Amino acid sequence: MFDTVLVANRGEIAVRVIRTLRSLGVRSVAVFSDADADARHVREADTAVRIGPAPAAESYLSVERILGAAARTGARAIHPGYGFLAENAAFARACVDAGLVFIGPPAEAIALMGDKIRAKETVKAAGVPVVPGGRDPELAEAARDLGAPVLLKPSAGGGGKGMRLVRDLSVLDEEIAAARREARASFGDDTLLVERWIDRPRHIEIQVLADGHGNVVHLGERECSLQRRHQKIIEEAPSVLLDSATRAAMGEAAVQAARSCGYRGAGTVEFIVPGGDPSSYYFMEMNTRLQVEHPVTELVTGLDLVEWQLRVAAGEKLAFGQENITLSGHAIEARVCAEDPARGFLPSGGTVLRLHEPRGDGIRTDSGLSEGTEVGSLYDPMLAKVIAHGPDRATALRRLRAALTETVTLGVQTNAGFLRRLLAHPAVVAGELDTGLVEREVDGLVPADVPAEVYEAAAAVRLDALRPRGEGWTDPFSMPSGWRLGGEPRPVTFPLRALGDPVAHTPHGTHTVTDDQVSVTLDGVRHTFHRAADWLGRDGDAWHVRDHDPVAASLTGAHAGGVDSLTAPMPGTVTVVKVAVGDEVTAGQSLLVVEAMKMEHVISAPHAGTVAELDVSPGTTVAMDQVLAVIEPHEEVTE
Repeated sequence: MFDTVLVANRGEIAVRVIRTLRSLGVRSVAVFSDADADARHVREADTAVRIGPAPAAESYLSVERILGAAARTGARAIHPGYGFLAENAAFARACVDAGLVFIGPPAEAIALMGDKIRAKETVKAAGVPVVPGGRDPELAEAARDLGAPVLLKPSAGGGGKGMRLVRDLSVLDEEIAAARREARASFGDDTLLVERWIDRPRHIEIQVLADGHGNVVHLGERECSLQRRHQKIIEEAPSVLLDSATRAAMGEAAVQAARSCGYRGAGTVEFIVPGGDPSSYYFMEMNTRLQVEHPVTELVTGLDLVEWQLRVAAGEKLAFGQENITLSGHAIEARVCAEDPARGFLPSGGTVLRLHEPRGDGIRTDSGLSEGTEVGSLYDPMLAKVIAHGPDRATALRRLRAALTETVTLGVQTNAGFLRRLLAHPAVVAGELDTGLVEREVDGLVPADVPAEVYEAAAAVRLDALRPRGEGWTDPFSMPSGWRLGGEPRPVTFPLRALGDPVAHTPHGTHTVTDDQVSVTLDGVRHTFHRAADWLGRDGDAWHVRDHDPVAASLTGAHAGGVDSLTAPMPGTVTVVKVAVGDEVTAGQSLLVVEAMKMEHVISAPHAGTVAELDVSPGTTVAMDQVLAVIEPHEEVTE
């Protein structure tokens, strides 16, 4: 076994790998950019090396800096986690050339399976069924031959980045261009392939493990059908869809796919499965790394996949065969992401002001967060994973919903409350899943309004702040009672804003306010919230309730956030500007593209008019709600 391993990643996966290194008695080395100097993975590692200044994303992609950090600390091996350099064949080769062990598959296997086009051809030759499709350079022609709907996918990477479902082939060229931009930004390669889209499909993947001595096993399947924008958000093991015969057949197909590329280490073979006919499964791709959702496999098999990655990389044989693999109970994982469900799940950001991560019987939380963590727009939005295990699926679901209720991440908007409601949806409870379920049901899972008790709690905090502190005599005129000489008391009213229009709220219930909680009782019902600064949280949901200054708002006008202004829907970077000042635009015309956390958002004209102001250019970093442009409407002509 290695004595020192460098973890070439950050966030929750770096913390998770370090945990196993510690359990094995292996010295861990973290790397960090200036933006991550006090991050949790840095503090938990045995030692850490600075690899670059902010902005930080490029630092973690620098092969030279990573290898230099390994040389300076005496590391013998490098674990890439996932993302960044995990599926980079050139990095794997560079590690070997530097005399280091890359904890992952051979570079040749990464290159082969990283090219989805070659991967499909290779596994097809090995007898694994594949989805009908086509590739560059005849991409558009292949799409039209397949007929709508079709799915565009980057050849060089996964994780949903750059994937586009096209149901109307009249917009195919525009969708191809957008997919290429996202693929280039995420993977440095804009090569695409196209596949026939299977309506109401289920996404089921098989975990494989291979050593360097010819042994390959599968560890059962994971159901990953609950997705948004082709991104997995809930994963579970095993799948309720598969019987033992289908599980064995898919597992054998995954093993053959791994053998076909000379695989070594932990990997995942992903299949698309028609929900009505699980025996008709198709190979989609192979991920040549540890998957985000690997904890559910660990909990049902009792195996530490990171430990076996290390053992295989150190030259050990697998200590078990296929006949020794058994699945015990059920495990479900929820990905907690920095995104705002109330704003269409746009990426969010900020400073973590208060944090509580659930743990306990049957609950595991993998996280890279700590209070004070700055969440920016450079990285993937996933912050943490909450995983539940139980003797059966119903118990695991119940435990996970309860754990998400306990999850508190104030200062950064997350999807934890949304995930809790999704896990209670009747179709999810019944196991009737498909990859489109979330999109069909999303409107019913996102509350349309801010509950009245939220404004009551926010007002209670402000009222409490007005009360005089200290002992002895208190000036009665300093009490926020609303008392007036010679008149009826006038209650104190607070102008507040959370979502939508501002609210003038007068507290009228009973309140208890502490440094980290506020409780209010309305109509005999007590509501308790976690609090930090202007943030309130409950049951996984959070609200940023700010003071609203009506005078300041009235002075802003159209040119500073008014009806004619286009503002940034999320913190991010402007990547495309399609207009200039003075241009005439039509309603709905695409004007700008803002990217955050590898996701593009198109800014369109709200109405026909003229571009009066344009305050950004490609490469401009913007804050949420920052004014990007102003469109002066055309005057209506009346006869």
